[in-house]
Amino acid sequence: MTHTASNDTSNAPNSLDSRRSSPACGGTDPAPPRAHQRSYEVPALLLGLLATPAALSANSATTTLPDIGEDLGVPVSSATWIATTFGLLMAVCTPLMAALLKRRGVRAVVLACAALVAAGTLLVVVAGSLPPLILGRGAQAIGGSGLVTTAITLAGTPRRMGVVTAGSGILGSLGPLAGSLLTEFVSWHAALSLSALALLATPGVIRTAPALPEEDPRTPFDVVGAVVVMALVSALVFIPRFPLPALVGAAVMAAVLVVHVRTRPDGFVPAAVWRTPVFLSASVVVCALSTSYFSLLYLVPRFLKDSAGWDAGLVGAGTLVALLTGSAASWLLAAFSTRMSRAAVLTVLLALGALAPVTATVTPFAALMLVASGVSVFVSSSGQATLSVYAADSVPYGQRPTAVGLFTLSYQLGGAFGPALATLLPT
Repeated sequence: MTHTASNDTSNAPNSLDSRRSSPACGGTDPAPPRAHQRSYEVPALLLGLLATPAALSANSATTTLPDIGEDLGVPVSSATWIATTFGLLMAVCTPLMAALLKRRGVRAVVLACAALVAAGTLLVVVAGSLPPLILGRGAQAIGGSGLVTTAITLAGTPRRMGVVTAGSGILGSLGPLAGSLLTEFVSWHAALSLSALALLATPGVIRTAPALPEEDPRTPFDVVGAVVVMALVSALVFIPRFPLPALVGAAVMAAVLVVHVRTRPDGFVPAAVWRTPVFLSASVVVCALSTSYFSLLYLVPRFLKDSAGWDAGLVGAGTLVALLTGSAASWLLAAFSTRMSRAAVLTVLLALGALAPVTATVTPFAALMLVASGVSVFVSSSGQATLSVYAADSVPYGQRPTAVGLFTLSYQLGGAFGPALATLLPT
């Protein structure tokens, strides 16, 4: 990941996609069809609206769980399964949606996922007990994973990806506040219905989306590979709840996946993607940045409240400002990354990504911990925006939806690893 990225592509839509994949990706790949070169016709703001409500909806539940538990007559520990189910299905279904994009195309995926979000929201609105509420949130998560994967796949450039990732960071930061306000003045049903905002973008995306590289529908679907990946992701996500069995299960599933990729190189996880150094490096880096961000997201507020003596209102306000600032600033790096070499981008991400947790760990100043939180969301969001393009551009053209799905999954896994790491560290 050391060669220079192309110049700003906002006015040159073919700049990334016209390049051929490197020999490391399995040989020369034909230039993409003209339909894909038109992917930039989908407005970036429309892609942001398609993707960002998932982050808003996910985080809105964090402040509503006590009210939900009281209203439904269940303990808060049981109500947390609402959040666990949402996060698990978002992660598990991301690579599945990438495979569906290859087999069925953008319009079919967007229509199906919009229907799932709508049906899930309807269930959430009418739910009077925990099981239908969990079912509704699950449908929202499955649909949301497809809409997010589609938006990231269609973005194409770091600048456009920055709109999606910065928007997700900003709305994710506002999620707890939105959940609290809606619960107080409307109901918790409304707070859990924010995924439906993505439906506003679906007509425009369906109308303007180009064709993506599609897999021949007659090609047998790799059921075994899909099941193994789902089992591996599930084990990783459950590490915070069941550390030892989840770690053992993840290790076993990872070994099984390695063997399966060797026996089925064109399967659910193609060997052309698995063996691409740029893709692997980008995925590892974004997972590390995401893990650091989610760790600090849990650690810093806890420290400010328990050790620094800040009251809840001050902690909430300070955290909100730090996260909003970092999320908004991430777009700047994403936008200007096209004028920087990949080595320079990586240097910024890795240097600031390491500086944030170190600063939060050693500083005696509470306010500086908030700065570290802002820096962590900055590098994680801008890293997702820039590295996703590098990862997708490094694999053969026909495998790009798969690469985007697996890369996005790497980022989402940080949301599972971060809280788990936070519970092991003293404040």
